[in-house]
Amino acid sequence: MPKRIAITGANGQLGQTLLHSELAESYTLLPLGREELDITDQASLAATLDSLKPDFIINAAAYTAVDAAETHAADAYAINEQGVKHLARWAKGKPVHLIHVSTDFVFAGEKNRPYQVDDPVSPISVYGQSKLAGEKMLTTLLPGKATIVRTAWLYSPYNTNFVKTMLRLMKERDELHVVDDQIGTPCSTASLVGCLQAIVKRNKPGRLYHWTDAGVASWYDFAVAIQEEALALSLLERAIPVNPIPTAKYPTPARRPAYSVLDKSKALVELECPQQHWRSSLRDVLKILSER
Repeated sequence: MPKRIAITGANGQLGQTLLHSELAESYTLLPLGREELDITDQASLAATLDSLKPDFIINAAAYTAVDAAETHAADAYAINEQGVKHLARWAKGKPVHLIHVSTDFVFAGEKNRPYQVDDPVSPISVYGQSKLAGEKMLTTLLPGKATIVRTAWLYSPYNTNFVKTMLRLMKERDELHVVDDQIGTPCSTASLVGCLQAIVKRNKPGRLYHWTDAGVASWYDFAVAIQEEALALSLLERAIPVNPIPTAKYPTPARRPAYSVLDKSKALVELECPQQHWRSSLRDVLKILSER
């Protein structure tokens, strides 16, 4: 009988990618959107999971509106901290492996080298603080019993994300300005799912990993690449000027790390996750969009 994987946040872009992944060939996937499972409701969560009896839970549910979190902190913490607490409390003492997705925003972004898993954390936004609070819930309530994966700059063919927003704006506008002094690594959800599959297959909880695609980019670099690759696939009919600007000229409610490249060496060695350069992953996603 196939083992069962409950996927919270199943309607999000990561959840959708999980449901369309190779995991479906070897496991029974249990998609749980907000209507099926509200992780902020402890009693409802417990009743649902008691009935499903999953062997794994991949927590892809998150409050990810970085700027809105600055004025809606209670909403961010309800999902990113309390929701994780409810999952951890349910999993405690049960034969279930809880896999939780976290973020590069737990770091301040002041280093000039990739962040390792044991580097000090110091989030500079409410969103980052709420995600770190969720991590602490796991390490406190499920010591050695859960896996945390920090990722960054996620995008996919599903829902709304930076890639799809850029494509829309490049069609609507005659010029774009994109910040060039925030440095990280784009990561397709397909790449992250490849790592999550390796974690499920290995099934050794109690680890903390970092995962994105390979390479380094600014948001400006990412936007330029989106236009170049989209033109090659005829997703766009014309090129427009894409201009670099400093963060100071594009103020946002939430502060963002200036440098948040993640060191993936632990995941590469222990999990042997398949990895490719972020531009190759971008091309893969744009090909899917071009075929729709």
